[in-house]
Formats: sequence, C-alpha cells, structure tokens
Amino acid sequence: MDLKIAGKRALVCASSKGLGRGCAEALAEAGCTLVMNARSAGPLEAAAQEIAETHGVEVTAVPADIVDPEGRAAVLEAAGEVDILVTNAGGPPAGHWTDWDRGDFIDALDQSMLAPIALMQALVPGMMARGWGRVVNITSRSVKAPLLPLGLSNAARSGLTGFVAGTSRQVAGSGVTINNLLPGVHDTDRIDELDDVVAAREGIGRDAARDQRIAGIPAGRYGDPGEFGRMCAFLCSAHAGYIVGQNILLDGGETFSTI
Repeated sequence: MDLKIAGKRALVCASSKGLGRGCAEALAEAGCTLVMNARSAGPLEAAAQEIAETHGVEVTAVPADIVDPEGRAAVLEAAGEVDILVTNAGGPPAGHWTDWDRGDFIDALDQSMLAPIALMQALVPGMMARGWGRVVNITSRSVKAPLLPLGLSNAARSGLTGFVAGTSRQVAGSGVTINNLLPGVHDTDRIDELDDVVAAREGIGRDAARDQRIAGIPAGRYGDPGEFGRMCAFLCSAHAGYIVGQNILLDGGETFSTI
C-alpha cells in the first residue's frame, strides 16, 4: 500500500533502537525525510546512516535527551517544520508503590507525560497552520490494564492519555490527528530489563522469565519492532485521517479487554 507520505518530514524520538527504530524504519520505507533522536550519539548515528543507505532518504541525527528542556530545544531547532511526530522515551523503572517518593513521580511525569506534551505544543500549531499533520505517541498497554510493578509508568502514561483524548479532538478539524500506540511485550532492550526484574525476583534465568511471559501471550511470542513500526507508519499515513484520539493495542492479545 502506498501510504502517500513520501516527502513528509518526520521526527521520531528515541529511535536508535527498539520500537522507535521500528517506526523510523517504516517511515523511511514510506519515503519520509527523518529527524532521528536518542541520547547516545554512537548508536543513533549508526542507525541513521543505515536507514539512509537502505531507504535512500535524508536522515538527520540529533543526539540529545528529549526530556531535558535544553536537549528538547536542540532537537526542535534541528527538526524545523515537521509533518509527523512520533514521541517515545524509555519508561520509568519498575518497583513497589511504597518505595517511591515525590521526586520519583516528578521524574516519571517529565519523561512519560510532560516531554511528549511539550513536543506537541511546539509542533502541532505549525501542522494546523499547514492543514496536515500526524502525531503518534508510544505509550503502553498499562493505560488499558495496569502493570503492577510499573506504577510510575501507569500513572504518568495515563496522564498523557487523558491529555491526548481532549487535545486530539480540538485539532482534528485542522487536518491533524493524534493517536497513541500501546505496545505490549516486544523484543527490545526495555523488555530485557523487565524480564531481568522478574528473573531476579523469582530466582530464575532471563530465558525462563521470558518463557513465562510468552505463556501468557495468546500470540505465543514477543512482538517484532518492525511490525510495530508499520502500524505507526499507517497511523501517520494519508489513509488514517479519520482515526482520532485512539489507543491502539499491539500486545499479541495479552490484555484481556472487550473494548
């Protein structure tokens, strides 16, 4: 399918690896010019070069911490006028609700709620003025059903979801859509970290922890960042203009929910 976004300019955050990289790859394959961001310069620049060579598109790499105001300002300056924004950041650490203090919650909000909101506030007005834009926020299936060790993430990402629910309906008439992708368990470094938490808690190896998780996923496997990226690219496409304010699960059926 031709997504009809060749030549559009896309900013993809946390895109040197994992789900962000999957999204960057899919948008590049669709012909988008990319601005890729991540904290570590080496892996980011290597990913940007590989994507540019593979897909023949212009790719700008901007190493910076998107959560830090100065880092975010540098990314926005390099990005300029973008048509597509994909927000993404590593999630807050796992733990127990009795162990967190106010600072932990503020850090989680900065990372998983306030940074994406700041990016939207900076870039969506320009999209509206030009009459077309797409925003996809990578959040978590925890906004549908809480993940008990991830209380910081549950809280912060739910706040972002509430913001998107209202804002997306205020901007849709200007040709801009905002939606959220809710990943379940995919083959990424973040999931390796969470598997290690389970392994340490239960006194087993990572492979055994992984097998336990797979047993609870109806699809019988972990997700592939590439397939996640292709769903992101579709939401960014010319064919998705009537999808507004939605939270789309990609979790292999792990979340039990009728709606």
